[in-house]
Amino acid sequence: MARKASASGRKRPAGAASVTRGGTAVAARPARRGVVSPRLPIAKAFAVDLARMAGDDRCEDVLVLDLHELSAVCDFFVIATGTSDRQMRAVADHMEKMAASRGERPFTRSGLEGTSWIVLDFVDVVVHLFDAAHRQYYELESLWGDAPRVAW
Repeated sequence: MARKASASGRKRPAGAASVTRGGTAVAARPARRGVVSPRLPIAKAFAVDLARMAGDDRCEDVLVLDLHELSAVCDFFVIATGTSDRQMRAVADHMEKMAASRGERPFTRSGLEGTSWIVLDFVDVVVHLFDAAHRQYYELESLWGDAPRVAW
């Protein structure tokens, strides 16, 4: 199957549907039930390291959801609750620095100017940092209730 490079330089299947992320059109992956990408172990290790970092930075209720068989958009969600807007921004900054040390950078980031929800989209891994009220309101772990949780 022919493959195209995404904006992040990662390969996407040719002819894959287009998805908009942060106002930029990118190629979306087709659903991959039963198909394991060669990048999956790398993405999983990255998601686990991001979760550990969030835990070390005193985020609460940190979890990793494995979406690789459920979503054509990403393989893993890292979801965490911050205790303050300042802490959430510091955690996001630490995550970006750790990612940069591995040659990764977010495709897009959102919410750094706000106080309730920060999103870092690393393509294979998407990080959601919430304040407690918005975490409870959006309930992403319930929305993706079929996704297995990854021990970290």
